[in-house]
Amino acid sequence: MNFQLYHDLTFDVLYTGVAISVFVIVERGLYLSYLALRSSRLSRAVGSGAQAPSAIAGIRGQDPISRAVVRYAALGTSHGVSRDQLEDYSSALFIEVDKKISARLWILDTIITAAPLLGLLGTILGIMQTFTALAQGGVSDPGEVSRGIGTALIATAVGIATALLGLLGHNILNRRAHLLTEDFKSFLLRLTPKGATS
Repeated sequence: MNFQLYHDLTFDVLYTGVAISVFVIVERGLYLSYLALRSSRLSRAVGSGAQAPSAIAGIRGQDPISRAVVRYAALGTSHGVSRDQLEDYSSALFIEVDKKISARLWILDTIITAAPLLGLLGTILGIMQTFTALAQGGVSDPGEVSRGIGTALIATAVGIATALLGLLGHNILNRRAHLLTEDFKSFLLRLTPKGATS
């Protein structure tokens, strides 16, 4: 069995995990920042009181929060719509928006879980490679053993570092996504007509 090949493959997978983590963190960070900017504009429009329906009707954003708020406001101003229908529609919109806001965060969660395990696997394979080389070559130099084990332990360090990067990014992005969904819930509650019948 070629332990060195498998040891190297674990490093390749870990470095790929780092690259994917960085990509997801940057992409989601930019997207959530854009949504936060749009959400602050919506907050001003929704909070404008009596002019809210006309201000919301003028919103032309292509982000999921703006589109959902415009759709909900249009339904809320329709006649003959009951409060139960509005609540059902707002729940459906919330699920739709939440899915788009939280998209791809599962990738970070998977990397956080898998990276330390891959690092440990790489370390085990590296140690097995060291002992196999010792057995075949009959090397009795303690320095060779220490170098081989030291090299093998690098995989664990890379796995833990990858998991920490993913965990930090995931927690920050998850918090921002949660705040955006809470803002969206607030918009829907403020736009619900007071006189809607059950």
